[in-house]
Amino acid sequence: MTKYAPQLRVPATYMRGGTSKGVFFNLTDLPEAAQKPGPARDALLLRVIGSPDPYGKQTDGMGGATSSTSKTVILSKSECEGYDVDYLFGQVAIDKPFVDWSGNCGNLTAAVGAFAITNGLVDRSKLPENGIATVNIWQANINKAIIAKVPMTNGEVQETGDFELDGVTFPAAEVEVAFVDPADGEGAIFPTGRLVDTLEVPGVGSLQATMINAGIPTIFINAEDIG
Repeated sequence: MTKYAPQLRVPATYMRGGTSKGVFFNLTDLPEAAQKPGPARDALLLRVIGSPDPYGKQTDGMGGATSSTSKTVILSKSECEGYDVDYLFGQVAIDKPFVDWSGNCGNLTAAVGAFAITNGLVDRSKLPENGIATVNIWQANINKAIIAKVPMTNGEVQETGDFELDGVTFPAAEVEVAFVDPADGEGAIFPTGRLVDTLEVPGVGSLQATMINAGIPTIFINAEDIG
């Protein structure tokens, strides 16, 4: 009699979206304990990706040892009216036992529609035999609407194509993605009302910065200003 737990089998798909890669799951395929937020879900995703890894390589997992390849996605039929699929993104730390659920991955958003269609999460009546399928996505991390335009050929998602993306070696089909009203709060993309602000940073000095509030709040500064 073995003293070890049996191997766990969970259906998943390894996909690229934009300049990121991640492991995609259908919510209902996860073990029951992992179908809701909490330690069981985080532990499963950490093990799938291969984290935490003190060697920083994620050799024993699906992660690629970079922040852009240490990602997970959980999709389900949407519970929100007017949407096809609920999209939950988990950024998995490489060297720590931590999954960040606080934001979205804009790159992997481009793969959500394809996975949703292929896995039956989108009503077949909405899908053209040939042409462009519109997938309405509810981004559950940040409670925002996204629209993906996914090409279809002979009733299936068209994967190949001639669209080239900086940072990606090979061409593929183009997926158009629209982020509807991405700014939080009252909808100000530039929350300070200015395109450029001056930040006084102790020990560093003055920095010219642009603050953008769209999905994930971001501050842009010139790299040369911080050496």
